[in-house]
Amino acid sequence: MNEQHAAFAGLKVLDFTAGVAGPHATQIMALHGAEVIKVEPLNGEWGRTLGRAYENHTAHSIAFNRGKKSLAVDLKNADVLAAVKSLAQSADIVAESFRPGVMARFGLSYEDLSNDNKDLIYLSISGFGQAGSYMDRPVTDAVIQAFSGWMTMNADSRGVPQRSRMVAMDVMTGLYGCNAVAMAMIAKLRFGQGKWIDCSLMQSAAAFQAPKMIEFHLQKGETGNLYAPVGAFPTRDGQINITAMRDDHFAALCRVLGRRELADEPRFRTAADRLEHEEDLNAILFAAFAKRDSQDWAQRLTEADVMNSVVYSYSDYFDDRHVKEVGSYDWLEHPIVGNVPVPGVPGAPESRAESPEVGQHSIDVLQMAGLQTDEIERLAESGAVTVGRT
Repeated sequence: MNEQHAAFAGLKVLDFTAGVAGPHATQIMALHGAEVIKVEPLNGEWGRTLGRAYENHTAHSIAFNRGKKSLAVDLKNADVLAAVKSLAQSADIVAESFRPGVMARFGLSYEDLSNDNKDLIYLSISGFGQAGSYMDRPVTDAVIQAFSGWMTMNADSRGVPQRSRMVAMDVMTGLYGCNAVAMAMIAKLRFGQGKWIDCSLMQSAAAFQAPKMIEFHLQKGETGNLYAPVGAFPTRDGQINITAMRDDHFAALCRVLGRRELADEPRFRTAADRLEHEEDLNAILFAAFAKRDSQDWAQRLTEADVMNSVVYSYSDYFDDRHVKEVGSYDWLEHPIVGNVPVPGVPGAPESRAESPEVGQHSIDVLQMAGLQTDEIERLAESGAVTVGRT
């Protein structure tokens, strides 16, 4: 894709977000051509501390801040705050992820900024939203996994609720947030109006789970598999995941297993029968799949047009022939950690942009705001600005 035709090319985003959800939303904007100025505290925002640290980066900060400029400042300093407000006057998009009311204390709320910037699009990301009884509650991804029913839906075979080990609620909230901004941009082009977007982890998690919530209501709390058999089965050297949705899928699976008679058993004859007797069916499949290696089963199942995949580790994914053929990921040379694998974002232009060091662009951005070199040096010496490595 030609960079000048990127959807957000020429747009300026002032990014006050931290963690994962907000940075993910604004990074997608950066990948689509926006100039994203990441306004963060003097020592960097807390997303730089998620997991193992590599100087002032973690895997999460590397993953979700590519292509941004870092302005590291103390917003309590009057000169700094005035400069940031000047940047906001010319911003097309402002994004923030503080608790409700924090931005207003700095005079940076939507109401404050839209007075001078009428068509501003303003994205507020929070845990429970900008109103309601829980609006001030502190939130992590794990809290929303529990609150939204995700952990219960993802319970193990014993019925014990399970937390996803990645920050799934944050990542999906970033997607919803960026999508909402893109829709607001289209509306602005058509109708000439800005918008304030209230995007919460709670609502994003609920929206993502809409069919399971509807299923829960219609089925009086039963939200098991949609069909059977489906899931991972141990093999001689690992595990393989199979999906046999329709009767012909199941009949083909039975042929591959050398158990053609199973397709005619009353317990397994229809999709409804198989779901009702899923436990019995799984016991048979566990015994059958244990007799061969995963790749052997995968080849046989694929030839029979039965949907399947060997259960991969990430290293297996990186090494997979198809993954390499389609360029699913690329290697990014990072100045701190060296080469890292970075999956492409569907629909976004190819980008080799790095995630910035804390304050890497403080001087350039403050000059954009109208400050002179001597003023910036004074603010840095006073501890109001961090000037990072460039």
